[in-house]
Parts: sequence; C-alpha cells; structure tokens
Amino acid sequence: MPYCNKLTVKYIMQIRELDLKELYTVYDVLKQLRVTLSYKEFEDLIYDMRHMEYKMFGIMDGEELITYAGVAVQTNLYHKRHLYVFDLVTDEKFRSKGYGNMMLDFLNDYAKTCMCENIVLSSNFQRENTHKFYEEYGFEKKSFVFFKKI
Repeated sequence: MPYCNKLTVKYIMQIRELDLKELYTVYDVLKQLRVTLSYKEFEDLIYDMRHMEYKMFGIMDGEELITYAGVAVQTNLYHKRHLYVFDLVTDEKFRSKGYGNMMLDFLNDYAKTCMCENIVLSSNFQRENTHKFYEEYGFEKKSFVFFKKI
C-alpha cells in the first residue's frame, strides 16, 4: 500500500436545493443584494414564504455558496403558470465568471420540469448591468412594477 502523507479532498461544484439549516450561508450572499434586510427579517420572511413553496437553490463549491436563487412556481392571469425568481445573486468575489448563466440554465430546466410557460423576475431600475445580463440571456422588459409604501 503506497504511503500518503497528505490527504486532498476535492469538492465537485453542484447546484442543489438548500434547506433551512443553511440560512446563515444563504444570508451571507443574499445580503449583498438585499442590503437593508437584517438576518432576523430574512429568517422570518423565509418561514412566511414557505406556504408558496419558495425554493432556495445554490451553486455550491463544497460548503461555499457562490450563487443563490430564491424562486416559486406561481400562477396568475397575466403570466399563466410561471417560475417567479424573487432573488438571484452571485457572491461578489465570483461575479462575471458565468455562474449567473449557470443558475439561469438550471432555473430554465427547473421551470420546464414544473410545466411553467415563463420565467418572470423583477429588477431594481438602477441596476443597468443586471438588466443587460438578463437581456443577453433572453429576458424581455415587459412591464413596470409600481410600489406604494403603506
């Protein structure tokens, strides 16, 4: 038996559904997108969204979260049955390396398996680089989102 003085473990990058035990890991990346959201608010909202079957997906390199997507299959009169992407963010140290495209490819396949007709998302009007990314992927600007604080 050969002598081995160093054990090397290589993790395979994977896209998988994340569970509630991984909320701290998710929050560390998500807070780069939702900068005003505290961890407590995040945790409360995740539990509130469980009724809509909100799914958390991540591109993982071992235990490190690279890209996060929070989605739910929904139905309405305008978009029919669709996958709504509530959150999509790549950790800033991994941006512009193709991980966003990788996640969108995964979400596209996921939407098909869920018999969705569309993928829908909303993006802040100030995020022009993000909009360019979505348009290059094939998304079209279809409407305005109006918001009123109460």
